Amino acid sequence: MELTTLHIAFIIITFIILVALLLKKEIVIPCIVGILVIGFIYSLSIVNPDTKQHLSIGESLIKSVQTLNNSIVNSFIELLGIIVVIALVVSMSKAMISLGADEVMMHPIRKIIKNNKAAFWIIGFTMLIVSWLIWPSPAVALIGALLLPVAGEVGLPVIWAAVSMNIFGHGIGLSSDFVIQGAPSITAKAAGLDPNAVMRASIPLWITMSVVTAGVAFFMMLREMMANKATQSETKKELVLKEIKKPVLARWIAFIMPLCFIADIAVMIHYKINGGDATALVAGTALILTCVITILDKGLGQALETSTDHIKEGFKFAMKIFAPVIVIAAFFFLGSEGFAQKVLGPDATGLLNDIGLWLSAHVPLSKLTMILTTSSVGFITGLDGSGFSGLPLVGSIAQTFSSVGHVNVASLAALGQIITVWVGGGTIIPWGVIPVAAICGVEATELARKNLIPVLCGFAATIVVGLFLI
Repeated sequence: MELTTLHIAFIIITFIILVALLLKKEIVIPCIVGILVIGFIYSLSIVNPDTKQHLSIGESLIKSVQTLNNSIVNSFIELLGIIVVIALVVSMSKAMISLGADEVMMHPIRKIIKNNKAAFWIIGFTMLIVSWLIWPSPAVALIGALLLPVAGEVGLPVIWAAVSMNIFGHGIGLSSDFVIQGAPSITAKAAGLDPNAVMRASIPLWITMSVVTAGVAFFMMLREMMANKATQSETKKELVLKEIKKPVLARWIAFIMPLCFIADIAVMIHYKINGGDATALVAGTALILTCVITILDKGLGQALETSTDHIKEGFKFAMKIFAPVIVIAAFFFLGSEGFAQKVLGPDATGLLNDIGLWLSAHVPLSKLTMILTTSSVGFITGLDGSGFSGLPLVGSIAQTFSSVGHVNVASLAALGQIITVWVGGGTIIPWGVIPVAAICGVEATELARKNLIPVLCGFAATIVVGLFLI
């Protein structure tokens, strides 16, 4: 295949957006312009069924404006599930804060998490283990509710708690997926391999990526905290002075709430519930707990009003975080075939996949170029924010390269899997980090920037190791 004007426009706009991110600028306007441009260029190729002619420039302009609205509406629909779960978990936290149960729940965890350095690693490894069992999205809600308040109390800035959750969950956990095995199964099937072969081949690459990325992030955190000691001590003092209104009831709720979520995890493991279904179970549990906590705290009469206020606050918080991300995601979702067909028309193709295929077909072959091509294709296909959509492509490319060169196809496929998931699963693109950003109450663009240098260092180290294994 050859790249069309539509593909080139998408590449140019994506490059402009990434540069704006690196310059720490907001990217909503570039994404809006990008949607208009893609909508206009695509509309020029549409044939009017009545006149049997291509749309005029005026008609294409009208169509591009409609595309802007339709892409944002469909982006909102795509993100609605995670918006709701974040809103309901935040509503639950509001009910707990009102009662003082969050403060009680922190006491036993304080004995384990004694300082901000320990908090970074304990949050991270807890997120990793839970992500392996039930995937990162539901894990975010659970870890956020249980450990974030403690992290703040011991002086870990919330942005670095978010980095820890993001890197260990959506990066280290999702890119390996050793328990549920969704990622290696998809990659292996496309590469013509057994999933166990891909998982075995991925281990040295995965360890390299994990150690380098987490290590660089930790040292960046230490450097930043050294420059902000005064702010951290003030935050810690403010959290410690919190008052508990009903200590007996608060203790019961502090015991029951984590027990309910542990029961959720047990149910998920027993019935093999994961992904969106697991997230839905967490969200439903959070809403029930919101109502129960409010009724026990305020009494049934007053709870009718107060529970509504908590839910309103939860949705206000969620929409405040997600509003710009819905627009940003609307542009990058256009690179995915399924989304593009909903918005542009049934003949639309997956622009990101097309670009990846073109790249793989036009690069001269050597071990280095095969590794760089697979890595680049993984990076590009991950930009749509789906951690798994690019896996069939990188698996297929690894198999193709194995037929024309002497390479370890399992290691090459594993490398493509790791890079695809780290990008698309959500660590360095704002539209991919929104679950963690929302539950932590930080800007998605800021979280993506914090992750960028550690993840790029991890990519570089993993590619170097890959040269010796592939």
